[in-house]
Amino acid sequence: MARILIVEDEHRIASFVAKGLRADGHLTTTVGDGREGLDHALSGDHDLVVLDIGLPSMDGLAVLDQLRAQGSRVPVIVLTARDSVGDTVSALEGGADDYVPKPFRFAELLARVRLRLRQGQAVPVDRRDVLESGGVRLDLRTRRARVGEREVDLSAREFALAEVFMVNAGQVLSREQLLDHVWGLDFDPGSNVVDVYVGYLRRKLGAGSIATARGMGYRFNR
Repeated sequence: MARILIVEDEHRIASFVAKGLRADGHLTTTVGDGREGLDHALSGDHDLVVLDIGLPSMDGLAVLDQLRAQGSRVPVIVLTARDSVGDTVSALEGGADDYVPKPFRFAELLARVRLRLRQGQAVPVDRRDVLESGGVRLDLRTRRARVGEREVDLSAREFALAEVFMVNAGQVLSREQLLDHVWGLDFDPGSNVVDVYVGYLRRKLGAGSIATARGMGYRFNR
């Protein structure tokens, strides 16, 4: 049983989602305002958030940005009628774990909820506020990164990838593992998104920070 926060201003949709999630055995809290949703999400009382984008008082993307900026790593599934590529990219780059466009089938949403909850249980949790390895320092609370004395600007996705690498420093991680932990989406197996983001991190953290294990994946150097 998980505690799920639904931030959705359309009462009919919010009620429909809440009813379905309760039928699956979960506890639900529903709010229809962006600022109120942010307060609830930051409380630490929820295991997952279903978040609409078009909300009163604070847009859902702003809620997501504030949530990640304040260090919350609660899984977020964006549920919205905005289904353009640009909106999808904005949500995922902003730290969303998944994106379900309206109209949707509840069975699909439920499958994604179950997946995010399962991944949240499976991913090792590092209780430290700061990770340090190979001259790189990540502050998980403020979401800031430093290389030596130099602060570097990382996007939400770059920070998440760096965090996974540093928690598992010295270990080879396959592209599939990185996709699962950082993107959590069913990307085309031929997608080069991991390679692209590894390239971004090498440019920002140092060319020698991440080694390629040919045919296996990547390793963050201690």
